[in-house]
Amino acid sequence: MQAMTADQAAFWLKIYVDTLKRESQVTRTVLEAVPAERSDYRPDPYAKSAMELVRHIALAENRFVEVVTTGAFDTSSALPETVKTPSDVAAWYADRSARNLSALASATAEQLSNVVDFRGVFKQPAMFFVMLGLHHTIHHRGQLSAYIRSMGGKVPAIYGESYDSAEAKRAGVV
Repeated sequence: MQAMTADQAAFWLKIYVDTLKRESQVTRTVLEAVPAERSDYRPDPYAKSAMELVRHIALAENRFVEVVTTGAFDTSSALPETVKTPSDVAAWYADRSARNLSALASATAEQLSNVVDFRGVFKQPAMFFVMLGLHHTIHHRGQLSAYIRSMGGKVPAIYGESYDSAEAKRAGVV
């Protein structure tokens, strides 16, 4: 592991914080787009179901950001029992992300450069995990958008219009 100085960590936060906020809005739209009645869909017996993927995205992204303010990974955190549908998860995710991103924006350079143990596998500065978390979310969000299409759902705009968002625009739905 190459050390990250407090100044370097603060620099990376300035680059990433606005991106994280924008990406969280996109992630919410993807989570909301999962048809609840088909959320048990899985493209392969070894793949996560759509609902498992929705829950994984929401929890993991927040855990990666919370590492900065808590100084450790809390793999025991879970969604509340009342959060059952993709829309429920999306609402929970939006609320939790807003709080976490606000806390992240005011994190100290020392918090950002604090070395954190990732489940006994490796250690990196907390800011590294914020960046890793964003890439992790983007990866699984792309996976989930492919599920949505296969489930018969409408894929929202992610980076520019999707086929479905363009069709909705032409139909005057949006």
